[in-house]
Amino acid sequence: MIGFKDYIFERKEGSGLTIWDIDETLFNTKALIYVMKGGEILRKLSNQEFNTYKLGAGESFDFREFRDAKHFRDTSEPIVKAINKLIAIHKNVKAKGSKMIVITARADFDDRDMFLDTFRKQGIDIDDIHVHRAGNLNAPNSAAGKKIFIKQYLDTDKYARVRLFDDAISNLDMLLDLKDEYPDVDFEAYLAHHDGTMTRYRK
Repeated sequence: MIGFKDYIFERKEGSGLTIWDIDETLFNTKALIYVMKGGEILRKLSNQEFNTYKLGAGESFDFREFRDAKHFRDTSEPIVKAINKLIAIHKNVKAKGSKMIVITARADFDDRDMFLDTFRKQGIDIDDIHVHRAGNLNAPNSAAGKKIFIKQYLDTDKYARVRLFDDAISNLDMLLDLKDEYPDVDFEAYLAHHDGTMTRYRK
């Protein structure tokens, strides 16, 4: 287990980029992803199952429950320990001129303000933290969608350090694999657990 100060403080010169996932990282959620084929529902996946599911021929994902802001507000359980870490880190990165974002596998919500209010009620300054929605990109999986957004930030050459807090090992592997493409950037991956604790992840 890593100490609190290990990820609160920026340890390298230059701006840092801190990235958070939502589902099973900041909120334990009940929404399911549907696997569709020929207009029929083949199966329903939890967030964890979705992270590793590979679409078969003619299959597609349906995120209808993940677009439902009321469902998110009414059924999601905040992971208080993780949220408190986010709030503390956000205060520090703002003071250092660094940036914090959220990248979720979800697509656009049907009610943006209701979705964001769920964060505000937990004390998160979500209006200062951009939420990127990888579900809008039609990528083959969560990691591929998140990678597109992360590379957009890295290609600005503004960031000396990138760290990701996520519950999916596939997403953490994706981040660490970027080291080959961006050798001058420090990458740190943290595996989020359901109780809000984080462990440093290395491949």
